[in-house]
Amino acid sequence: MKKLFIALALTLLAAGPSFALEVAGVKLDQAVTIHGQQLKLNGYGIRKKFFVKVYIGSLYSSKRLASAAEALSDSGDKLIRMNFLHSKVEKEKIIAAFSEGFANNSPDLADSIEVKKFLALFTSDFNRGDVVDLALGSAGVVSVSHNGRQLGTVASAKLARGVLAIYLGDKPADEALKKGLLGKD
Repeated sequence: MKKLFIALALTLLAAGPSFALEVAGVKLDQAVTIHGQQLKLNGYGIRKKFFVKVYIGSLYSSKRLASAAEALSDSGDKLIRMNFLHSKVEKEKIIAAFSEGFANNSPDLADSIEVKKFLALFTSDFNRGDVVDLALGSAGVVSVSHNGRQLGTVASAKLARGVLAIYLGDKPADEALKKGLLGKD
């Protein structure tokens, strides 16, 4: 009986919970649940602008995505999480950064109604410690939340791909972040 108990305890320890990873003082979850599906951390990196650490970007997916092409063609649910490190990022800068990302990677989408609806969801500044989630659903629904509060959704598969292309497209917002999101730090 004692051997059985020890074997069970060792099995539970080996299969224990996935522990958070710490990056720049922020704990990143190894897995998250979106739309009832568990997504695993694919990769992460720090978004920098002029040597300023703005946020930690993390990509969660249902399967391992090793290349930008694979990620952009994958139809499964994904989550881009931004854990803000900078003291304050004004909403105007956030909107401008997303607009630039769409123009650089999805120019046909940049002035669309879907992008305008997406950008309109950002109504406040982001501060150090804030968490912004961009859930890219397999059905083409983009959901945005800020510190767990739902900001809104936009139903558009083209928009979901365009959001992902901001990070993983040919002209990403940050090349080092792109590599990190694909697990190639």
